[in-house]
Amino acid sequence: MRNVAAALVAIICWVGLAIQFNATFANQHHLVPTLWVLLRFFTVITNIAVAIVMTWVAIGGRPSAMLLGWITISLLLVGVVYMTLLHGLVELSGGALLADTLLHKVAPVANSLWWLLFAPRKKLQWKDALIWCLYPLGYFAYALARGQYEHKYPYPFMDVGRLGWTQTLINAGGIAMAFILAGLALVWIDGWRPLGSKGGSR
Repeated sequence: MRNVAAALVAIICWVGLAIQFNATFANQHHLVPTLWVLLRFFTVITNIAVAIVMTWVAIGGRPSAMLLGWITISLLLVGVVYMTLLHGLVELSGGALLADTLLHKVAPVANSLWWLLFAPRKKLQWKDALIWCLYPLGYFAYALARGQYEHKYPYPFMDVGRLGWTQTLINAGGIAMAFILAGLALVWIDGWRPLGSKGGSR
């Protein structure tokens, strides 16, 4: 059941990514520009990571509890930031709307449920929340560097040209703090949740 459920999560992510690729390719018309555009987004990069890890689980892999916690909290961040800061900013239809729903809504819920039900329990440590935070901070640095080069930013809350560096860095700090708090909450939940496997490495 653990592997089947992981396969379902992986399928949701892969299908969402494939549909998003198709929608973006229709505008770019070439493979490399399409990939370059898609890899601008935290949502796409995170869903790729989740899809890879959950595919590994589906075929019998045993990733560490820390890795599973990282993809879970990262994909949750995707969903929360989307619903609180990005929802409704762009009108979507067709494949783009379906991909948006799968990657921002369905995948975060499905992966979180998988973690609650099947991930190794009582393996996480408080320091993991700080380590996980390196991912969004690293992404922020990458996205800002790309933005300076392309004069185009993936999300409104990191648009230096419109907001200025001070507000952009404040936004980055706020998201990093929210990520740490969410990570600490995940570690706390891991300490008492009744479900999940007892085996697995940290």
